[in-house]
Amino acid sequence: MPKSEMTETIDFAGDENIGVYTRVFEDFAFVPIDASEEYVSAVEKRFGIEVIKTTIQGSSIIGSLLAGNSKGIIATGLATQEESALLKSYSDVMFLGRTMNAAGNIILANDEIAVVHPEMPDRYAEKISEFLDVPVIMMSIGGIPTVGMAGVATNRGILLNSGVTNQEIKEIEKITDLPIGTGTINMGSNLVGTGLIANNKSYLAGISTSGYELGRIEEVFSFE
Repeated sequence: MPKSEMTETIDFAGDENIGVYTRVFEDFAFVPIDASEEYVSAVEKRFGIEVIKTTIQGSSIIGSLLAGNSKGIIATGLATQEESALLKSYSDVMFLGRTMNAAGNIILANDEIAVVHPEMPDRYAEKISEFLDVPVIMMSIGGIPTVGMAGVATNRGILLNSGVTNQEIKEIEKITDLPIGTGTINMGSNLVGTGLIANNKSYLAGISTSGYELGRIEEVFSFE
């Protein structure tokens, strides 16, 4: 579809923080039950994948509570039985315990690496590494321990907030050769993951994202 026919920015019920409410994988995406048909349609058209409406832990903050890669989905251990069954119908699922369980906030992952909250218990990090089949680094990104909100990772590249240090980038580069770039979202926000959803096919950014910020997204992920 020609780019002129596709939206690059969007809001969720007036909120620019679309990454808080939506989690996109390669073949499907999860959005809140109260997502408008316009929003669902925009995600479907942009990514060309099935969009599933649900809650997680009875909440609409899907993006904060889910993470994962092509190996599987990591979800909060507080997901209900019905929510868990829905997730399992689409992929293998690992559930975190009742503490530090907002998977989308504390895990930044693709098929090559996972960065996790620096204070995550070792046993969690080991299980995540085994489940996603990737090396795990425990660290902050640009002073932000909620690493899933500090960046966005796909198999095309990794976009980190502008506060990330050279040492943090070097740690990631020890594991992956993917392009790593820095940027912001929604007119200067360093919480990149709160306002950007992406996979190997495409991306959508929060409605306030500037043209320059969009350019950085497209450069890092090599989108035409």
